[in-house]
Amino acid sequence: MTGLMSKVNPIVLIVVGLASLGGSVAVRSLPIALVTLSAYSLAAIMFVPRPKWVLLCLGFAMLAALSVTYSTWRLGGRDVEIAVTAGLRMIVLAWPGSVAAGFIDPSRLGDYLARFLPDRIVVAFSAALQRFTSLSDTWVTLERTRRARGFGPKKRPVSVVRYSGDMSFALIVQAMREASRSSIAMDSRGFATMTRRTWAEPATWTLLDFVALSIALGLGALPVVLITL
Repeated sequence: MTGLMSKVNPIVLIVVGLASLGGSVAVRSLPIALVTLSAYSLAAIMFVPRPKWVLLCLGFAMLAALSVTYSTWRLGGRDVEIAVTAGLRMIVLAWPGSVAAGFIDPSRLGDYLARFLPDRIVVAFSAALQRFTSLSDTWVTLERTRRARGFGPKKRPVSVVRYSGDMSFALIVQAMREASRSSIAMDSRGFATMTRRTWAEPATWTLLDFVALSIALGLGALPVVLITL
């Protein structure tokens, strides 16, 4: 079942984040936090095909958790167990959803959302999400272009900061241009006036989707069950 998250439909991936968000509310003691994180770690090892992405998301979640842990320890009576529990709760809240978000395909998500949301909202959201996911490719293209023209950053810190500012401004300009092109293309194809629309890809639920959904809901419900024992 390795690579499960790369095969299920995007609605299930959204449920992964929502379930962990809801379950984090029940993480109120250190044992519950450790058991919940162990369950999510085991699920990540078994089902997620990109361990580097999992570790990257865990690293960012741990940065937030360390901040919460310190502030809780400093302002909450300097109780280490309470502080660590608060930090682990933050990891339970943020880590699973951020991992799942990396596997969401904007086009597939639009196909599934169109089954129960208005077409125009879905199309606009999918187009915006596509533009957002392409920002990293745009950054690489701009960076290569500037380096080819001799505008690369120097070793001085001031030069690096100035270069980052110039690149950010260029990225914003390019994003606005791409948004304008997408808007014109969508209007020319009747997206603003059509009332009924066909969709190229099917949005079916398979047995794998229901299994993944059960796992996501089970992991989210785990701390709720543990707190009642």
